[in-house]
Amino acid sequence: MSFSADELSRHVHYLTDNIGVRLAGSQAERDAADYLAAEFRKYSDNVKIFEYPVMERNVTGEKLEVEIDGKWQEFPCSLFGSAPSTDGKCVEAEMVFFDTATGYKHSDLSFLENKAVIHLGCHIEHEDDYRRLMEAKPAFILFIDTRYTGNVQLADGLFPAYVKKYGAVPSLNVAYMDGWKWLKAKASRARITVSGNMRESLTTVVVCELTGTDPDAGIIYAGGHHDTQAGTVGADDNAIGSACVVELARILSEKKHRATFRLISFGAEEQLSLGSASYVREFRREIEEKGIFMCNFDTMGSALGWADFTVNANDELRELIRKYFNKNDIYYVENTEPCPYTDQFPFAACKVPGFWQLRKNCETGIYYHHRIDNTPDKIDFETAANYVKASCELLDFIANLENNSRYAGIPEDIQKKIDHLFQTVYGSF
Repeated sequence: MSFSADELSRHVHYLTDNIGVRLAGSQAERDAADYLAAEFRKYSDNVKIFEYPVMERNVTGEKLEVEIDGKWQEFPCSLFGSAPSTDGKCVEAEMVFFDTATGYKHSDLSFLENKAVIHLGCHIEHEDDYRRLMEAKPAFILFIDTRYTGNVQLADGLFPAYVKKYGAVPSLNVAYMDGWKWLKAKASRARITVSGNMRESLTTVVVCELTGTDPDAGIIYAGGHHDTQAGTVGADDNAIGSACVVELARILSEKKHRATFRLISFGAEEQLSLGSASYVREFRREIEEKGIFMCNFDTMGSALGWADFTVNANDELRELIRKYFNKNDIYYVENTEPCPYTDQFPFAACKVPGFWQLRKNCETGIYYHHRIDNTPDKIDFETAANYVKASCELLDFIANLENNSRYAGIPEDIQKKIDHLFQTVYGSF
């Protein structure tokens, strides 16, 4: 097997340099899907593009101003995916700083009504917290991602299932140090103007099948995602993941295997894996009956850093994964708790064991997470190629097993947590 860092680099540069920002449901996301499908067709005659409904972020203007010492100053911002705009109108409100570590311990959140809520913490993971926040009726929310204490605003999205159930108010990301400045300056008021809005569209899921020799040997899935957050070309989130899946297709197509491979590049991962979840919902029965394994590449190209894998599998399969990666001099931190923020998670909800490959470069994750500087220069393509090599050797072994029963299933306690998360965060099947 000959693994190519140059091929990974070629794919990543095309997706980032030639196409650029690839928002879910946009023409750019479709262009990425078409490119990947053309690359997959070099290795398989069975390549399909599936389309699923999605709300496309169609923002044409966004402006945030904060009153400091009697003067209005403008600051950068980014409207959350799934959040409404102000329809071009200026909305002004008194500012309230609200930290998520203790704020939701208040029995009454009515003090947030009609306020500009400076929300210290980017994700509202608990459904009840989100419900209570929406019931408080804030004027708008300015989210600060407390994981990354920089001068640049990140981009992110609200959970679509929560928005559908409880509604949303205009919600924007702001830079951590800007929030610090407002607090120190005793800023009291903010105003926002956001033009454009979410609009109905379609996201794309590209599937390349390498059909196995034994119809009863099951299906192995491997995936990445080709969409991005707003304002970023997403080299390491996740052009590199889609590039890895194409490289897998190139290598695995060189010989036949007993099991079938479904190599997938998902759209709308940045909307809580909507593309992956939609695909799983459509093919749920087949996945539950034939799914053997799911290998997910997402944000695993950082030049500086270490491997940090989330593994949902029994002890024997965990040891098998470790064996193949250690053999390739890849040692990793192993997390067994389920993570709902990956395209692997909906497959785990179908009881298919698998893992997510992540490469951290700071304790909280990736310092350029969802930022404008998530660019190809951040990636070490030789390191990424080695991850593909280890994955390919692992998948090659699993695909040729005559009996996969010893590696099947997810431990019951972990599966219960996965089921609960899928029900609450994704809205179930």
